[in-house]
Amino acid sequence: MHRPPSDEEVDGSRSLARAVHRSRVEWMDTDAAGHHHNTAVVRFVEAAEATLMREYGVDGYFGSAPRVRFEVDFASPLWFGQEVTTTVLVERVGRSSLTFRFEVWGEEFEQLPRRLSASGRYVTVHVPRGSRESAPWPTEWVTALGGETVGRGTDRG
Repeated sequence: MHRPPSDEEVDGSRSLARAVHRSRVEWMDTDAAGHHHNTAVVRFVEAAEATLMREYGVDGYFGSAPRVRFEVDFASPLWFGQEVTTTVLVERVGRSSLTFRFEVWGEEFEQLPRRLSASGRYVTVHVPRGSRESAPWPTEWVTALGGETVGRGTDRG
């Protein structure tokens, strides 16, 4: 049975919104040796982010939230056919930015134990469609993700 990492396993603290996405390492995710390309981690994380936004009812997020920062620490390889569990959580809701943390876990596979493959964080900024400048997040999105709207005008992020 698969068990998503708890908040404490991911960050040592509670998060705002959180989602888990399960997938498998496909051939397109690997090199000729059969282990994952580093870029596959971004794909797993983006799939988990899409799951999070769907589960929390944040419609319209995609197409208006470009990434402005993405950092990752690689810990162990993933292998073709291996099941992957990716957890994404909202760490901070700013005025016009969101900071996320993530972990990508390779599940037990061919006598390998379940282990952390990659972890990191990234930041998106709200740029409404048709605009070229950032703007505050819609109040309903902030509320859905567990952020606070009080005093948001003084938050520079």
